[in-house]
Amino acid sequence: MTRMDIAALAPAAYKALVTLDSRAHRGALPAGLLDLVKLRVSQVNGCAYCVDSHSHDAVKGGETPARLYAVAAWDEGPFFSPAERAAFALAESMTRLSEGAPRVPDEVWAEVRQHFGDEDLAQLVMVVTTINAWNRVCVTVRMVPESFAG
Repeated sequence: MTRMDIAALAPAAYKALVTLDSRAHRGALPAGLLDLVKLRVSQVNGCAYCVDSHSHDAVKGGETPARLYAVAAWDEGPFFSPAERAAFALAESMTRLSEGAPRVPDEVWAEVRQHFGDEDLAQLVMVVTTINAWNRVCVTVRMVPESFAG
């Protein structure tokens, strides 16, 4: 059960986060890539609401079930392109800052730079930052996934 209606209680901040997360702010990055990156970050953070939301977004965007299922083990299977893998590696290293691993290692940054120009990379950094913020809000207030009918 949701602990509080954060949108009603902090409407200006909530609206600012919604605006930051809007598709208009993703630049030229493919929506499908962003859905998968958001899904992976949400999996790492254990955000049921966002995992549900971004899984559905990916399906609506035409993502295949095999690739959707493989996001949790993106570095083990053959399902993703080098650019997608680089985006996942960046997203995970940004998300796991406090877990003792090197913080966004130079190798991760060098790899992602091979696949994305400055503007796209800046947008990717902001998308990962924004979904991490959403995960923290949704986990804290225990937002119930929209597809949950119980």
